[in-house]
Amino acid sequence: MSARGTNSGVGRKVPAGPKLIQAAIPSDPILTARETEVLERRLLRGEESREWSAMSQAGSAVGAAVIDDFLEVGGLPVKARILVLAGKGNNAGDALIAARFLVDQFPDSMVEVAFAFGERALRPLAARAWRELAESGGDRVRSAGTVAPEGDWDVCLDGIFGFQFRPPLPREAIRLTRAANGLQIRLRAAVDLPSGLEDPDAFRADFTYATGVVKRSLIGGFDAGRLRYLDLGFFEEPGVPAGRADRGDRVLKPGILAPLSRLREPATEKRKQGHLVVIAGSRTLPGAALMTVLSALQSGVGLVTAFVPESLAAAFAARAPEAMWVGCPETPAGGLAAGSAALIAARLSRATALEIGPGLGRETETLAWVRTFVGSATLPLLIDGDALQADIVRTGRAARILTPHAGEFARIAPGLDLRKACRAARAVVVLKGPVTRISDGGAVYHNFTGGPVLARGGSGDLLAGITAGLLAQNPADPLLAACRGAHWHGRAADLLARSRGQTAVRTSELLDSMAPALRECASCPTS
Repeated sequence: MSARGTNSGVGRKVPAGPKLIQAAIPSDPILTARETEVLERRLLRGEESREWSAMSQAGSAVGAAVIDDFLEVGGLPVKARILVLAGKGNNAGDALIAARFLVDQFPDSMVEVAFAFGERALRPLAARAWRELAESGGDRVRSAGTVAPEGDWDVCLDGIFGFQFRPPLPREAIRLTRAANGLQIRLRAAVDLPSGLEDPDAFRADFTYATGVVKRSLIGGFDAGRLRYLDLGFFEEPGVPAGRADRGDRVLKPGILAPLSRLREPATEKRKQGHLVVIAGSRTLPGAALMTVLSALQSGVGLVTAFVPESLAAAFAARAPEAMWVGCPETPAGGLAAGSAALIAARLSRATALEIGPGLGRETETLAWVRTFVGSATLPLLIDGDALQADIVRTGRAARILTPHAGEFARIAPGLDLRKACRAARAVVVLKGPVTRISDGGAVYHNFTGGPVLARGGSGDLLAGITAGLLAQNPADPLLAACRGAHWHGRAADLLARSRGQTAVRTSELLDSMAPALRECASCPTS
């Protein structure tokens, strides 16, 4: 979907300002097990040196990711207790190398390894990984034989089976997965895939670290926990197809945020950075409007004008003076009255994008004029919250982003899958969830950032504001704004959880992590 030639009022083009460039979305394809097998054969060519290099890279990446994610529960202890479940092949090798990485980083830690099929069953590279772990850790590394030892553990690394596993789980593996699932473990990490995924006795992971390639079976897998993509550069190798960016399932990469960290043009000014108009709020739901404006102000957009019920405008202006707050006529119940439409239309002459819906309420009068307003809009717009009604999102022809959660999606697109919903509404849809999925009807982009810290009121309002601000800066590319907004929002949430934990935080604290999240991605590849 393109917004080229978009107008912001009858007969008027979007003002010059942000560069209207439709960019490629930094992402990699999500593959089936068979496709992954073909890719690895092509890359590694059956050469032991190449396989060992890839295994070392994967294992070290898993170890580093475990350290980062453990920050959400206070950080890995100096005397960490680490349990490894090892199978026979490369997956076992990855887990053993990850354990070695942790031992090297935490010299007072200890590791026990349970071998599902015994040490003698290890294939050559996995056996090498075990030897190097034992040599590196000395008496801090022990074999537990073929049983999972009792006790409490800080980390469990599941390396029994990888993507080549075919059900059912053998009894030797079931013995270990059942035992591990019953132990007290602070962080359960599956290497590449949880062993026995979709089997009743599958390893139940808190995090699954997809190494090199995200496998399709992970998406929606109950046992996989939170997903992390550890990009090993497979799709950057010469001759390796990365798939067409306009089709299939893909995973977003952090390079999508890198351009936002670059120097701006020295002679720029606020009008060149976009002007977002926000239509939001009611007396019964005032916080949503304030939160979405606060997040939009941190998106990099040059100007934000917010239209809210007149009883809220003065208080909000005191909280966020950077925005221009305009009080609108109210209904008796405190929603935006029909007279708001004319007031807003008169102030759209320099806007580059609209956001409508957060905290709007569901009064008949409000939704009726909003429906007409959206139907006649020519600016690209983001529709969120209470404005996500089937008759509103499908009216008009302006480019649009919709940001529903699962319940709202069922309301606006009953019986449709994501791609069909995008086509029906002629929209980019950001379907929020444990893995947020974004599409314009072509490729589906999966965002793995974020987590349970976002499971609180207001997080969707922040996402809407970030994304709408990005849309105002580049109104020609709503798909890029949607993908970038979801990834940025999620990365900020990850940083918040790592610094403060998942529980004792307020939603608005995520705003403090937006700038660090960008800095973290400043040098990431943008392809």
